[in-house]
Amino acid sequence: MRSADTGTQTVRLRIWRGDSQAGRFVEYSVPFNDGEVVLDVVHRVQATLAPDLAVRWNCKAGKCGSCSAEIDGRPRLMCMTRMSLFDRDSPLTIAPLKTFPAERDLVTDVGFNYAVAGRVPPLAPRQTEPGEHHRIWDADIERVQEFHRCIECFLCQDVCHVLRDHESNKNKFVGPRHLVRLAELEMHPIDTADRRATARHDLGISYCNITRCCTEVCPAGIAITDNAIIPMKERVADRFFDPLRLLAAKLRSRPDSGPAK
Repeated sequence: MRSADTGTQTVRLRIWRGDSQAGRFVEYSVPFNDGEVVLDVVHRVQATLAPDLAVRWNCKAGKCGSCSAEIDGRPRLMCMTRMSLFDRDSPLTIAPLKTFPAERDLVTDVGFNYAVAGRVPPLAPRQTEPGEHHRIWDADIERVQEFHRCIECFLCQDVCHVLRDHESNKNKFVGPRHLVRLAELEMHPIDTADRRATARHDLGISYCNITRCCTEVCPAGIAITDNAIIPMKERVADRFFDPLRLLAAKLRSRPDSGPAK
């Protein structure tokens, strides 16, 4: 709604208020201006109507990933989501990330992501001789550069239905953000580690069924599914399910029966 006298617009926000025990949506009406983002109006609610509103943010530039929330049902960064995207005659719903435990209001406990990060084996560069330096061609490093854009907003983790709809899967599946990290290391030109067994048994890569929902919400534009997860699934399949490899392993394991009589 726009005021004819001042040009000021008013928006109704339905913000989830509560903690780990219970909560509900509370509606607020605040003014906003053209060009503002959702975080601007949330801050205005906090400054004028609800000083106890808990919201996590830091850079306000789409670089820190702190202000993740579900805006009208879609995981987004509040600082990168313009108010002009939404119907101003309807309330705008803002909720915390559903996949992670609520702490207070729009703040969730995303500690799961840091706990499972350690399950991805770190970079294992090849050994060099004294005075020798690693040399990397631009073409070799270009493939993993995309993965370095991840800001750990965990929107991909939030929208992944394997984690979102099945709490018990968090013990078995690390989620798309960490599969991106896996791919980043596995495809690094100076890395020597083989993480395929880890991907299958410890990181649960087989739980991903390629819906591409993680790619759709990534604010950094990383092709999570096509460039990270699918190539890693192919590597795991080559290692454990290639029929020729399985046949060769079976032949190697057969006892030597000696010369035929």
